[in-house]
Formats: sequence, structure tokens, C-alpha cells
Amino acid sequence: MNEPAQNKSTVSPTGDNLADSPSTGTGGKKITRRQFLARSAAALIGAGLLAGGYSWKGEPSWLEISRLTLEWKELPASFSGLKLVHFSDVHLGFNKDAGDVKRLIRHIREAEPDLICFSGDIVDSHPEDLEESVPLFAGLTAPLGKFAVLGNHDYKHAEILVGLLEAAGFTVLRNRHALIRKGNESIAVAGMEDYLINSPGPNPKAAMGGIPPGTFTVLLMHEPDYADFVQEYSIQLQLSGHSHGGQIRIPLMGAPFVPDGSVKYVSGLYTVGDQRLLYVNRGFGETYMPFRFMCRPELTVFTLRRMEG
Repeated sequence: MNEPAQNKSTVSPTGDNLADSPSTGTGGKKITRRQFLARSAAALIGAGLLAGGYSWKGEPSWLEISRLTLEWKELPASFSGLKLVHFSDVHLGFNKDAGDVKRLIRHIREAEPDLICFSGDIVDSHPEDLEESVPLFAGLTAPLGKFAVLGNHDYKHAEILVGLLEAAGFTVLRNRHALIRKGNESIAVAGMEDYLINSPGPNPKAAMGGIPPGTFTVLLMHEPDYADFVQEYSIQLQLSGHSHGGQIRIPLMGAPFVPDGSVKYVSGLYTVGDQRLLYVNRGFGETYMPFRFMCRPELTVFTLRRMEG
């Protein structure tokens, strides 16, 4: 599918219809053309100010919690019902700080996750912007673990950020995987380096080599478009971010700008190839401009179930 079926926002603008040659005001009193133009200009300016205030101070703080139930035959029975929480693109230091992280963590806790996955861009530029939030993230618990990959914004100080994420209790997957076991059954969580960074760059053979054949596998990859390059590998679910959903979406047009690496897959759930599902999270933070419009920040809560029959 080329367009996601979930998380589309539709807005129906409302307002008064103006006649081509308006001539009356309140009480039937005629108004001049100059008065009409002045009032129209004032209305447009007011609408712009309202939209600007909403997109700056309103929507970036209006978190949407998306809940999806997904089924696979490959999911081991002991993992059926697993609750996975996915967040992405916090961009600490730009338009988000530790106060915002507290709010995010409250919602993650309320979801009661078994597994937590973060798909990159924990900071916008500087590693010290994460320091205050390390104890907050460290307080998050999930019985099956907390996993993370780096995003393109994280590579300016990658080693420092890896240390901080590990101090927060995350296992950072850099072209490697981890097996999660329950009894005699297991699933894999794999993670790769960022697609836009040349060194070290993603290495699917290193990330997924050694995963036992037939193992249900979740891939964390910051850029969603990379899904087309790993179709030869057995991956059931890819979790990505990077796009911010476009951050600004225009009615009937969609996102006028999306970054490289998320041009084809922008927001929501997609099927890639014959069977793989890809989910693109719109991210928690913002970058380049502190605005969102028709593109709320997102936290995704998945319930994974075994398909019977």
C-alpha cells in the first residue's frame, strides 16, 4: 500500500460564505468596498495568528496515542498479547526538554508495556540536552527490555549518547540484534545504524546474521525508506521514525516537505513486499521549526498477537 490507512487527519474548514459583491453588514446596513476589504484582511490575519499560535504552542504539546493490534502466524504463542510501545524523534534541546519527557514517560507507563522501542534522534544536536532526562528514562521499566537505535541527529556525539542511553537502561542496537526468550520460545529485536550516515552505516548482515531461521523479528531503523533495501531478510515488523509525518500537513496536499530517507513511507502503517509491516511514527519532538500542523506528535502502542489457523 502506498498510503497508510491509519492516522490520517482530516479537517473541514468552516466559515461564512462571502458573496462576490458584498453590500450589507449587521442590521442590513450597507458597507463600502473598502470596509469589506479591511474586514476580510482582518479576518485572514486573525486566522493566521490563530493557526500560528496553535501550530506553535498547541499541537506540538498535543500527544496522540495510536493503538494498533497486529497479527502474525510467525509470532510464538508465548508472546501472543505482547504490548510493545514505540516512540521516536524526541529532539531534546530544540523544542522539547525534560519537562516534556516527564509527560511522555507518564503515557508510556500508563500503557503498561512489555517491550519499549525507540527509533532514533534522542537529541537535536547536543548530548548534554539528554542528561537531565536520563533518570526519567531510567525509571521506565518493561519486562522484555528497552531497545534503541541512533538517528541521524545523534551521530555528532554518538558515543556519548550511547553511554547516556545505556545509563537510562536502553540496549542500543548498532548493527546487531538481541534475542528475547520466554521459556523455549524467542523473538528477535534487531537494530541498524542510520541510513544517512556513511560511517559506519547500516549493515543488515551484521544486524540479523545469527538470528535462528523462522524467528519472529522486529527491526528498528531510523529511516523508513530503508525497508525497500532489506526485503530479502525475514523481518515481520519494522519500526521507524525520521519523517515527523512531515510535521506540517496541508489539507488536500499532505506534507509539502519530508526529509531524505522518508519520502516513500511518511506516516502510519504500510505493507512492504509480500508480508512485512512497516510502521512510521510521527515522532515526539520537532526539528528545524518548532511547529506542527495537522500532524500531532505520536506515541504508538502495539498489541502483537499470534494468528491462529
